Amino acid sequence: MLDIRKELGINIIDEQKVQLPKLHTTAKREPIPPITLELLLPLTVIDLTPSPTSISRRRRRNELRSHRRYRAALFHHRAATVSALKAPSHSSVPSSPALSLFHLSSLLSFPCPPLAQDLLCSVLGLLASRICHIGLESDSSESGVPIELGCACKDDFVAAHKFYSPKPKHHHLFHTMKKLFLLGTWKCNCWKQRFRLFTTLLEDLDTPRLRHVIATNISISRRVRYGEPELARHLFDDMPLRTVSTWNTMISGYSQWGCYVEALALASLMHHSCVKLDEVSFSSVLSACSRYGSLVHGKQVHSLLLRSGYERFGLVGSALLYFYVQCCGIGEAKVVFEELHGGNDVLWSLMLAGYVQHDNMGEALDMFEKMPDRDIVAWTMLISGYAKREDGCERALDLFWCMRSSGVLPNEVTLCSVVRVCTRLRALWQGKVVHGHCIKEGFAFDNAIGGGLIEFYCDCEAIGDAKRVHESMRGETYLNVTNLLIGCLISTGKIEEAEMIFYRLRETNHVSYNLMIKGYAMIGHFEKSKKLFNQMSLKDLTSLNTMISVYSKNGELDEAVKLFDKTKDEKNPVTWNSMMSGCIQNGQYVKALKLYVKMRRLSVDYSRSTFSVLFRACSSLGSFQQGRLLHGHLTKTPFQANVYVGTALIDFYSKCGRLADAQRSFLSIFSPNVAAWTALINGYAYHGLGSKAILLFHSMLVQGVVPNAATFVGILSACSHAGLVDEGLKIFHSMEELYKVTPSIEHYTCVVDLLGRSGHVREAEEFIRQMPIEADRVIWGALLHACWFWKDMEVGEKAAEKLFSLDPNPTVPLVILSNMYAVLGRWGQKSILRKRLQSVKFRKDPGCSWIELNNIHLFSVEDKTHPYSDVIYATVEHLAASINSSIPQLSL
Repeated sequence: MLDIRKELGINIIDEQKVQLPKLHTTAKREPIPPITLELLLPLTVIDLTPSPTSISRRRRRNELRSHRRYRAALFHHRAATVSALKAPSHSSVPSSPALSLFHLSSLLSFPCPPLAQDLLCSVLGLLASRICHIGLESDSSESGVPIELGCACKDDFVAAHKFYSPKPKHHHLFHTMKKLFLLGTWKCNCWKQRFRLFTTLLEDLDTPRLRHVIATNISISRRVRYGEPELARHLFDDMPLRTVSTWNTMISGYSQWGCYVEALALASLMHHSCVKLDEVSFSSVLSACSRYGSLVHGKQVHSLLLRSGYERFGLVGSALLYFYVQCCGIGEAKVVFEELHGGNDVLWSLMLAGYVQHDNMGEALDMFEKMPDRDIVAWTMLISGYAKREDGCERALDLFWCMRSSGVLPNEVTLCSVVRVCTRLRALWQGKVVHGHCIKEGFAFDNAIGGGLIEFYCDCEAIGDAKRVHESMRGETYLNVTNLLIGCLISTGKIEEAEMIFYRLRETNHVSYNLMIKGYAMIGHFEKSKKLFNQMSLKDLTSLNTMISVYSKNGELDEAVKLFDKTKDEKNPVTWNSMMSGCIQNGQYVKALKLYVKMRRLSVDYSRSTFSVLFRACSSLGSFQQGRLLHGHLTKTPFQANVYVGTALIDFYSKCGRLADAQRSFLSIFSPNVAAWTALINGYAYHGLGSKAILLFHSMLVQGVVPNAATFVGILSACSHAGLVDEGLKIFHSMEELYKVTPSIEHYTCVVDLLGRSGHVREAEEFIRQMPIEADRVIWGALLHACWFWKDMEVGEKAAEKLFSLDPNPTVPLVILSNMYAVLGRWGQKSILRKRLQSVKFRKDPGCSWIELNNIHLFSVEDKTHPYSDVIYATVEHLAASINSSIPQLSL
């Protein structure tokens, strides 16, 4: 009799000889219990070699525990299989053994620990004998499972083929063969054996049509994996026979590489071709709908799901909930969650992630408290959600300490979020404690965490600690970490420290040069920036973009244009945005708009910065028609609801006097941040609507948005223009007490202007003297303006003296003081100031106006630069004469 165990070459670990059952016996067989989900989930890669010193003892214990669970699961199956082999087997196979086989197949998808491989081979041999002598029918879908079990073994690929050979040919082997090559072959070390055996197995299938399907499916999967969906589609179109797996591979491949329209079109074709979609199909199509933002298609797929009954499958339910979270809002997602969750931990996590994504942290916290299993993923999502909010940093830290006290170990993402929180709070002591946790858990050498720690220490001005973290991360990524340290020092204004580290580097790259070029430009050392740029051996596109910005800031727009002409063929939106921003910085607003027109003709991709820059140009020009046209273009792009573009749009409409349009733009933003609220407050302040600005400020607080320094500048300016002294002072005093915002020189200037405009000149002077910081020219200038308006000569002369001491050639204070003397009739002192102005060679730029008629036309007094100036002046004189002739003459 053929001994299958001997043919498989598997040594069974059993002292007693197991007798194979005869086929004609009638005793009942004992079902093989399936592996529970508890045994499947915690399996990890186990390596019993000595672990590195950076791995903590706790992680080591977890690895050993997972190893024991794996062995326990195998012993569980082996004992049940031995007992089943001793039982007779003439009846049909019950469902429990078949389920057990599939559970063990799932177990094999995890890597096997080295010391458990012999036991695994034993179990596979027993199960092979079990299947062979049970006598499974040839049309059973389980007939391919032993092949998968055999090929998943360490080196028993040939043995699996031996076990397969005597089995009858059947169409169910199609799916098993595909799994055999895609999974089993990668566990075989010998490439020649791998392809020779696969060719032999293909020859065993006597249907050429099936051989073509198998080979084409493998080729399609390979093309998709390597990012060639077009070649995969050609193979797909040429196939005479397609399986569900073929359709699924193409749909998921299109979705993976961003071809969402093609994925949805192919899914529609699959449905109309009478091919039934399975759980993988629905999951791939819903994923494409989520990424593409196609609400209509997603709801159509949902309706098809309800008719097919696949919505209860875990994979499909997760994809469906993710679609509603991304495209339909949190309300509809909650309804889907309540219908589907049924104890599925993945759906709980997805719903929690949805609340966090929509910044609904109150509901997220409630969901977190109701979760049956609060794992590290749930903790991390909640901490990250609070870490992104300006008012949630302290809550994020509290949650981290609660997580540690509950015994949950943090991962890399958790620690990165907490380090960022400490950076924003500048909590040096707490950050050092978190750094200690990073070292304890073995994450101190992780690039993301190490970079976050460097940024944290630089922001806290602990440069020594930042350098120590930098030195501890020597290795292949040392240059990248050094560049990160240089960038952090530059962003915090420590250019000299960055310069020292840069020149100590033995090896530099273009990133190092770009950072230092940007750093020198920040402090106005443009010549050093040019010198470094000329020293670069390899100038990439980022270097050229950086130098375009440097030349623009230095007023050398012609040099910036020369560099731009070298790179404009690249069609890179960053380059075009840099050039348009440079034109705006140098007052060339019309040129910036012309660049946008050229950008459209060349089909250069837009970005959110493109529209932000252009709306700034339109607001500076006061060109309402151009901005309106640009807004029309914006509606055809995916940036319409973007908060940054919306903020620029609010600013544009406010400066053009269209507050109603500014309000509509604000309401169109999906989730306005503090910048959007501040832009609308500034709009109200610009038009003197202080009461509306205060109401909007309180609405912002009710919505949970925390104001920043710019918000307080806007609201104090609104109070100043509206004369709301008490409200303004109350808001100023609440800055530091309630919102932890330290007043800067801009805030003090607003308060001085607030008091001065309302006639409290003496109080404004006293306020300046009690300021904790020294007053600059702007503050004394605001006080001098107030003195001129209220004709307070005594305080005005004091403010002028301060201004004269701060600036040896103060032109504006001289003009204001001269006008004050003229109003009071002190002509002698006025003439003295006029002579001083002449010695300064003061020149005031003349005011100008403009009109928008097919173009923007600027004009000033006696301006004759316009090509049609003669016609314009003749028309003006004709209109003036007509007006004078129409005035009735009254006789006394």
